[in-house]
Amino acid sequence: MERALLVMDFQVGIVERFGERGASVLDRVNRAIGVARERGDAVIFVRVAFRPGTPEVSPSNVGFWSLTRQVGWEEGSPTTALHPSLQRLDSDVVVVKRRVSAFTGSDLEVVLRSLGVRQLTLAGISTSGVVLSTLRAAADLDYSVSVLSDACLDADDEVHRVLVEKVFPRQATVVTHDEWASRAGS
Repeated sequence: MERALLVMDFQVGIVERFGERGASVLDRVNRAIGVARERGDAVIFVRVAFRPGTPEVSPSNVGFWSLTRQVGWEEGSPTTALHPSLQRLDSDVVVVKRRVSAFTGSDLEVVLRSLGVRQLTLAGISTSGVVLSTLRAAADLDYSVSVLSDACLDADDEVHRVLVEKVFPRQATVVTHDEWASRAGS
């Protein structure tokens, strides 16, 4: 298996913040999951969660420190569960990360290496968070990367646009989920 679709941070507590926009992105990512399965690609779900008491988060980590002061970011919390609308199989790999990038504080790289994956396709919430950080890390690790521009979502539409139109193309192929699906074997 040379390819994997990374479905990142599609968690109850994150998707629900976006209302109808979140539901629309869930529909597109589910279509991408179906295409990946038809191609024989690995589908890997990534979620962010912390141990009880969040010992992984230092007060110097401004973003996560303030986030983890709110209730619901521990591993067993319903907030950190993958969204129930995702087309997930019991056999799918679920990676728990401790930072913004899917690689940092997780076993993602070990899983990808063991599966022989060299090509990654990214979908996630948020574009300026997990997608950007994972793309940068994956490129530095010499993965070939694609981003499904319409299977990503950000709180700031302009930030999303700038990233998918100007920043991501420097290190990845940026396509819609339909364009990606129409590329047989790509």
